[in-house]
Amino acid sequence: MTSIQGPLTDIDLATTRKLAAQLRVDSIRSSTSAGSGHPTSSMSAADILAVLVARHLRYDWDTPHADDNDHLIFSKGHASPLLYSVYKAVGVVSDQELMTEYRRFGRRLQGHPTPVLPWVDVATGSLGQGLPDAVGVALAGKYLDHLPYRVWVLCGDSEMAEGSIWEALDKAAYYQLANLVAIVDVNRLGQRGPTELGWDLDAYARRAAAFGARVLTIDGHDLDEIDAALSTAADGSGSQPTVILARTIKGRGFSEVEDHEGWHGKPFPPDMAERAITELGGESNLVVRGPLPTSESPSRPALPSDQPTWPSYSVGEEVATSKAYGDALLALGGRNPRVDALDGEVSNSTHADEFAKAYPDRYFEMFIAEQQLIASSVGLSVRHYIPFASTFAAFLSRAYDFIRMAAISQANLRLVGSHAGVEIGADGPSQMALEDLAMMRAVQGSTVLYPSDGRSAVALVQAMAERPGISYLRTTRGAYAVRYDDSEEFPIGGSKVLRSSADDAVTLIGAGVTLHQCLAAADTLAQDGIPARVIDLYSVKPIDTATLQTAVTATRGRLVVAEDHHPEGGLGSAVADALLAEGTQDLQLIHLSVRELPGSGTPAELLGAAGIDAQHIASAARALLKS
Repeated sequence: MTSIQGPLTDIDLATTRKLAAQLRVDSIRSSTSAGSGHPTSSMSAADILAVLVARHLRYDWDTPHADDNDHLIFSKGHASPLLYSVYKAVGVVSDQELMTEYRRFGRRLQGHPTPVLPWVDVATGSLGQGLPDAVGVALAGKYLDHLPYRVWVLCGDSEMAEGSIWEALDKAAYYQLANLVAIVDVNRLGQRGPTELGWDLDAYARRAAAFGARVLTIDGHDLDEIDAALSTAADGSGSQPTVILARTIKGRGFSEVEDHEGWHGKPFPPDMAERAITELGGESNLVVRGPLPTSESPSRPALPSDQPTWPSYSVGEEVATSKAYGDALLALGGRNPRVDALDGEVSNSTHADEFAKAYPDRYFEMFIAEQQLIASSVGLSVRHYIPFASTFAAFLSRAYDFIRMAAISQANLRLVGSHAGVEIGADGPSQMALEDLAMMRAVQGSTVLYPSDGRSAVALVQAMAERPGISYLRTTRGAYAVRYDDSEEFPIGGSKVLRSSADDAVTLIGAGVTLHQCLAAADTLAQDGIPARVIDLYSVKPIDTATLQTAVTATRGRLVVAEDHHPEGGLGSAVADALLAEGTQDLQLIHLSVRELPGSGTPAELLGAAGIDAQHIASAARALLKS
């Protein structure tokens, strides 16, 4: 095996040209061996990656999590054969692994890159997400780490039709992220045929410049032009992110498929692969490492000596859980300098503005760009910060694919959705999140929390800060009486039994606003001599199955679940799923939820119209006792 290692200036363009040929050959070999993959999409960008990795990417491949490493993100995740061939070329993946484990069950060289590999920051493959995630990494580098690492992103031209790409460029320009470089592989062909703009680099350039980027256009197969463009992009001068538009040819290097439609996502049959490899000069095993990082440590503030106290509320005091979130986040920020906050231009409603005023250097406004809100949080998580991202719960649905991909990225995110349900009142259905619990429960490994008062909201924010994975806190607009004192603890996966006796006839289950309705219904039933157990199911996922089973036994299976949410996938589904999974018998469950399209009105009118207020809960309980 030929090994070429050394600093930036030791790897000349002649060697880099050999490396580019090797990357193409290995992209073909690995995909043909696997029987699937995207060799032609990899071949178009091979020259770019060869120059980048050999001469510009400052990276210690033996220490992938070093703070001062550059970051390389394949937004064009389907070009994984190219990325894995790069890993072979730098000596961290063997040829055997590349040839026998790519796209195989249980192996780490998956069809699209994931952080199962230590050199991968974020999962990609859902197009339009790598560049937005990179904005978050670049934000961390400039504003939090204060390190000179660069964030390099390979984009495909097809994904330039995604609005999320332009959200990313807009926010990169707004935050003056000169440490961010997007390289667009403009190879003209998408999955089913030509892309929207084809090779019209002028059109791409006008758009990127209009969003505030410094734009360079090059021949993506001319190593001198690539090298010069990367040098310019890496100089760190100015205040703009850089977009390099590289005109390339899909399938470059194999004349039978160059710029031909119908070869996207198709490996070459063995006989074609053999011809392609011959045309490209045959197999090789160069090991080429480029420059190392600058060996700097991040500049991070120490823990403050005087830590603020947690918010405290009196029992009976009326506090909106959204306000309690803001109060808790403010206190958390004063205790942990790694906590950051992001919001989607509604911080005066989510109450993230309290954090923004106190810690402006750790607050990032994403305006009305919810996809970028989540993506920036993912990027901050890559750098081991603790991001809390808030907006109206209804608008998180716009960013659901980003949340789904964040789970695949194994990101640690804390999401907060305010103004949920019909409880918000006169604003009407466009603002009422009635799907968010279902949406967040479906995310792999997620945690879903729904506090009912100020104390539980504060405690759950504390718990979220320590919780790995993706957690979601649903908060309410209206102020409700505090039910718990400061001594109460709220472990994730728990619940609270607020009313119980040996004679309970029925169990009422609520969370958030409906817990208060359940308590009022229990008072009404008590006047009729009907004792009712009341459960605050503040942890929707994971759920307190043991407490639910105890309630089933105590009340002969009679449960009323009330929620300010559509019937599908919310609190009622969580309760039923948990009990059925345990084989619970003789379950008599009435599920009250928002089943009709709501309109405007007062909270009381809307809760009543939806059939989830105290009167309807009490009526449902009586119906169970008669059945």
